[in-house]
Amino acid sequence: MQSFKDNLQRLNRPLTFLLAVPVLFLLLWLAKATLSQYVILIITFIGIYIVASVSLNITNGYAGLFSLGHAGFMAIGAYTSTLLTFPVKLREVFALAYLPPMLGGPEFQWPFLPALLVGGIFAAVVAAIVGIPVLRLRGHYLAVASLGLMILINAVAMNFRNITRGSIGINSIPKYTNIWWSYGWVVLTIYVVWRLTNSSFGRAMMAIREDETSAQVQGINLLKYKLLSFTLGAFFAGIAGGLYAHLSGAIMPWVFSFNLTFQIVIMVVVGGQGTIFGPVLGAVILIVLRYVLKPLEEGLTVYGLVELIYATLLIFIMLRKPEGLLGVRRKLSS
Repeated sequence: MQSFKDNLQRLNRPLTFLLAVPVLFLLLWLAKATLSQYVILIITFIGIYIVASVSLNITNGYAGLFSLGHAGFMAIGAYTSTLLTFPVKLREVFALAYLPPMLGGPEFQWPFLPALLVGGIFAAVVAAIVGIPVLRLRGHYLAVASLGLMILINAVAMNFRNITRGSIGINSIPKYTNIWWSYGWVVLTIYVVWRLTNSSFGRAMMAIREDETSAQVQGINLLKYKLLSFTLGAFFAGIAGGLYAHLSGAIMPWVFSFNLTFQIVIMVVVGGQGTIFGPVLGAVILIVLRYVLKPLEEGLTVYGLVELIYATLLIFIMLRKPEGLLGVRRKLSS
């Protein structure tokens, strides 16, 4: 009887997901038909931050790592997709280098989706190269090393002026991202994480999270699974960065600083690390708070009020519900 119930639950999970997707897009269609362009823009940004927070949850929530380099991977995705899709006739105006022959040549402009994927892949490759030495570290050492990686990527974006235009940034980026692109990637990211957690790969990651020594004794290759989770998280972070660039229409190095990483980490912690929909809830709460409080911040001329409330919310959650709003407190069995 119990086996039958388990099989029924396994069957219901994909069915629930398949039913939820058309409902989500129906709600988005209704929103687009009835709400103002400003509200639709906020909803689209929420989708991008959901992709970013869910991807960080792969590394921080499921693998038990503590990475602070997520904004750096978003920067890689943003600049890569921007440079590939930037209009040819505007390159000379903005003093941007033309594409080399191996990327299509000076007269070629990449379509949005391939450029977005290349941005994600490039971020994943950088994560894989850096991850081999960095992921041998644990705890605070890993956090500091990943933060250093983010600062290094930011410095590269700031100083390679002939490619990134330095601190000036790149404007007039084609605005390809819309609500459908944003939530299409939300669905895909959540689906990948859902499949991941119900696989042997996901179970190995969670075993490492609970006890690295025990996982290693059971034959789990720690570096292999840490590296794969770090690389997969970086790929979706690169996608989120590309979506952001093509929604805002302009990117600067300071956009992808520690402040962005701080926000995404709070989204994961507030919603619940190691849960599928916790980061989704965290992203919705924080972005809505930002846009609700923004007029108050400007009216009172208390700049930094939003960040102060973010920090207060983080402290409150850590004290009252450290597992997050949707998290379940894990207890060690005797």
